[in-house]
Amino acid sequence: MLKKMITKKILISTFCLFALFLLYMIPKDTIYTLKDIKQEVNYVEQNKNLQTVFLLDKDQMLGKTEYVSDVLSSQDINKQITDSISVLIKDGANESKVPNGFQAIIPSDTKIISSSFENGIYKINFSKELLDVKEDMEEKIVEAIVFTATSNKNVKQVIIYIDGDTLTYLPKSKTYIPATLDRSFGINKTFHISSTDHIQSVIVYFLKEYNQEEYYVPVTKYVNDQREKVKIIIDELSSSQVYDSNLMSYLDSNVKLEAATVEDDVLHLNFNQNIMSSLDDEPILEEVIYTIALSIQDNYDVSQVSFEVENQEIYKTVLKTLD
Repeated sequence: MLKKMITKKILISTFCLFALFLLYMIPKDTIYTLKDIKQEVNYVEQNKNLQTVFLLDKDQMLGKTEYVSDVLSSQDINKQITDSISVLIKDGANESKVPNGFQAIIPSDTKIISSSFENGIYKINFSKELLDVKEDMEEKIVEAIVFTATSNKNVKQVIIYIDGDTLTYLPKSKTYIPATLDRSFGINKTFHISSTDHIQSVIVYFLKEYNQEEYYVPVTKYVNDQREKVKIIIDELSSSQVYDSNLMSYLDSNVKLEAATVEDDVLHLNFNQNIMSSLDDEPILEEVIYTIALSIQDNYDVSQVSFEVENQEIYKTVLKTLD
């Protein structure tokens, strides 16, 4: 028994000495280098330059998605926007950055001749191939360009040129468009109107899914409705009948917006209890927050949205961080 105990102690001591020897033999510089690499990897992971673009999905709707931009860290705003617009060109230089489930919308032969940014206005001059598409794609191309460009917080308006001439007419659909464009131009338009009276356009964001990955789709709805836009947004998202079966909303049909007020650049939305999530760590579902907040962002000039239940704030989101 004593012999076994002595042998065991010798083995343990030998192992400890061997471990200390190995640590001693590893150069200190190598240890610091490994540490530095780990820190650099963490830094890169947390600072991806994500740029928003609007691309076609399998149902030919324009969806809000993101790609990793090589120029987003640049101070040149024109360069940032033009890089994102180039993702919209089929077989273009940024084709590899198009996320799975989406496709570019601008014809492959299209060239960006020039672009500029000044005083909130982004101007871009394309070659004539821009509108070499079927009639139903003409307006969608303009929508994709405008919404992609204005996803940059510095851009308020967009002017599109073709071979130096301002684009004001879509030849195949025979549609006139404004020379200066912004998000009021609309996207994924639907018309639910019965007369020419009291027509209002409201942008509502819905959810869609591809390979179990969710993304957001804005729909500009034209309706005969004089109510506040936020009330229309909540009604659309909580409706049990969605007009397009591929569009989703997680907002419960029993949710009711009790009041909506703007104070100090904050839109306060007071709901009934039905907006609350059953999850302990998520008082309101993230999907509900985003569909409402993104919709508010495109319809109201406010910086924050406060989600409240019985006048008690449950959650607040800053709109400028959504993109």
